[in-house]
Amino acid sequence: MKILIIGDIVGRPGRNILKEHLQELISEYNIDIVIANGENAAGGNGLTRKVADELFEMGISALTMGNHVWDQKEILKFIDEEIRIVRPANYLEETPGRGSIALNFKNTKIGIINLQGTTFMPCNRNPFFVALEEIEKLKKETNIILVDFHAEATSEKIAMGYFLDGKVSCVFGTHTHVQTADEKILQNGTAYITDVGMTGPSDSILGIDKELIIKKFTSSVPVRFEVAKGPAQINAIVISVNEITGKCYSIERINKIYA
Repeated sequence: MKILIIGDIVGRPGRNILKEHLQELISEYNIDIVIANGENAAGGNGLTRKVADELFEMGISALTMGNHVWDQKEILKFIDEEIRIVRPANYLEETPGRGSIALNFKNTKIGIINLQGTTFMPCNRNPFFVALEEIEKLKKETNIILVDFHAEATSEKIAMGYFLDGKVSCVFGTHTHVQTADEKILQNGTAYITDVGMTGPSDSILGIDKELIIKKFTSSVPVRFEVAKGPAQINAIVISVNEITGKCYSIERINKIYA
């Protein structure tokens, strides 16, 4: 089984570039299932029902989230009923939504876990211990488990990769919007990358208009961020998974920039 995992989708440019080229990637890499991080997909902050439906219609099977999950308040109206969206599992237990899901794709069940880091991010429950709890539940249904670790610190992401090696199929980092070049298969069969990267404006600073970010760093005046315009990129990984054991045997980065 080949799974395409797309890095943080930023605003309309990210959605439009996927609308134009996602099916090409699915054909080129012979993809069975597409997963994406959608926490910045609506105007660069959060997710709306309309945007979620747009992403599902273009061929994305499930969306993971992160610290911007609540930026669009309307998500509170549909996150409980939409089983294809998963928010960080280590939020407090009464938080709306779900932290893991097991969905059927092409007659194969796949587990997806979303976690949020603790370093330089709002403190929640310990993601390492929560990961083990969620894995125990999902293992009753499938050996194929993907973990989106939405975290700031590289060391915390790498630690999670080694901590879960052999327990899940893939640990992939999101949040920093910069693709890392450390993709690998760990010793016990878990695919790992520190950050999948960003799908959105390539001539930008993390998807935001670069002049606005520079102004923020060079003045004491508050700046309202806006998603950048111009060329766009798709950052993603493709992993190959054994459907029986859940172990990965290949991982490949995708970094495509479109004029």
